[in-house]
Amino acid sequence: MQPCRTPWRSRRRRPIGAPALAIVLLAAPVAAQTPETGTRTAVLEAMQAEKFTQLHPYVPNKAEKYLDYAESILTTGMHWHPFFQSAYSGGGFTIGAGYRMFAGSYNTIDVRGSVTPTGYTRIEGEFLAPRLFRGQGTLSAIGGWRKATQVGYYGLGTSTSQDDRANYGFTQPYGIATLTVRPARRMLVLRGSVEASRWEQTPGSGSDPSVDEVYTPAALPGLGAAITYLHSQGTVGVDSRAATGYARRGGFYGATFDDFTDSKSQYGFTQMNYEALQHVPLLREAWVLSLRGAVATTGTKSGEQIPFFMLPAIGGGESLRAYSSWRFRDRNSLELQAEWRVIANRFLDMAVFYDTGKVTAHTRDLNLENLKNDYGLGFRFHGALATPLRVDFANGNEGFHIVFAASAVF
Repeated sequence: MQPCRTPWRSRRRRPIGAPALAIVLLAAPVAAQTPETGTRTAVLEAMQAEKFTQLHPYVPNKAEKYLDYAESILTTGMHWHPFFQSAYSGGGFTIGAGYRMFAGSYNTIDVRGSVTPTGYTRIEGEFLAPRLFRGQGTLSAIGGWRKATQVGYYGLGTSTSQDDRANYGFTQPYGIATLTVRPARRMLVLRGSVEASRWEQTPGSGSDPSVDEVYTPAALPGLGAAITYLHSQGTVGVDSRAATGYARRGGFYGATFDDFTDSKSQYGFTQMNYEALQHVPLLREAWVLSLRGAVATTGTKSGEQIPFFMLPAIGGGESLRAYSSWRFRDRNSLELQAEWRVIANRFLDMAVFYDTGKVTAHTRDLNLENLKNDYGLGFRFHGALATPLRVDFANGNEGFHIVFAASAVF
């Protein structure tokens, strides 16, 4: 008699239920984890915990602390601060100081002065209200006096020679009120100013002859004159820069109208200035291509003349850097500048630059023919919003020049 066998269907394994399956899956990694793996994980977690306890803000080194302090003093510092702006371009090495104090929550009063070895002198005080109209407007009121002793005059046009230089001087008391408005704090800029001043042209000093020894009042309008001007100015522009004193991106495009009214109706005139500049950042602002163009044109009033010392001019640390200040003068001027700036670190930029330009008697001659030019290498020590020191080495047709300035070229 054969033993009784359980049918095949009845011998199949019963499926594992859902609760049991979950227990198996959760337990599997724990069972698979070796003691070595668990130890390594614990070590990594301990290292991360220790690193977390050692986190702290970046602490600048001594050199960075001194540079931060210098930037604060030169740009936004209160109380005593250096002041390196000369009375007039071409005065040479300038030393000066000022004292700034608060006159309210945001308003300030700054009394300052500067002098050069050649006798250029500047003394002035400024009241600044930077937060008018809910932060959309800035009011500046300046009163002062300045003196220049040996400003160069070479004649009219670009065909003059360095040997044609004659020096003149002037004194000027002045008062200026300027209101700048950025509607809705956007890129549109509206600026208006009114200035009352008295220009008294005086004989020049220095090694070159004085203008009164070379010219006569009939040949040189304004020679020996004392002129009281009411100067009004209006600017409309679009400004996308973070700051005018130092920028790596953005630009400015604007037009400015100037009206000079002579109280004696002898030397009144008008002037239009057009300016366009753009900073193009490259490689995440490690390089910056900066371009600028400017045109100035003048117009006379009926029966009046433009004094020779008020004519548009190019040459010096702000335009043609390899030429003397005020090297070329005439009724109209054209300037073109380009810089390739390399950001060395947070305080220093280096730049390769090219300048070109001309002056003309007629606006129809403001073209790209017969331009004067130069090229060179520059270094800029700057903060986030200003350039306290700029050194440019420039070479042109009239030789090699070194420029020291307390502001950006543009």
